[in-house]
Amino acid sequence: MLNFRTDIDPRIDDAAAALVPELIVYDIARSRHFWIELLGFQIVFDRPGFCYLRLGAAELMLTEKNGHRETGSMEPPLGRGINLQIFVEDADRIADRVKAAGIGCYHEPHDAWYRSGNVSRGYRQFLVQDPDGYLLRFATKVGRRDHA
Repeated sequence: MLNFRTDIDPRIDDAAAALVPELIVYDIARSRHFWIELLGFQIVFDRPGFCYLRLGAAELMLTEKNGHRETGSMEPPLGRGINLQIFVEDADRIADRVKAAGIGCYHEPHDAWYRSGNVSRGYRQFLVQDPDGYLLRFATKVGRRDHA
């Protein structure tokens, strides 16, 4: 049995982001535990079978599989072909919590530099799959390098 929040401030802007992915999940309780307890997301609002979450400026919705808006076969892992990049203050701290819970990283924490023209942008990042197989990339900006 899920416990739903009744203490949510109704003045919270429930749609601050311009793009909010809605992920279909098999078990909303398992997904809530992963996203809230391990990754640190907070509930903006929820109802049975659904929750709207926020971490910093990142927002997403989780909906338990119910036969609506399913455009094809729902076979694990879900979300094939997509990874969601989520900017956070400390990617290593989240990776540590994930690993402490016995969940392996899809890609261990590492520094990555991406060049575009005369600039490279650096990120400390790691990848993990949520319980339904969605690939999540948590990244902390570490700087930029200008190239001549």
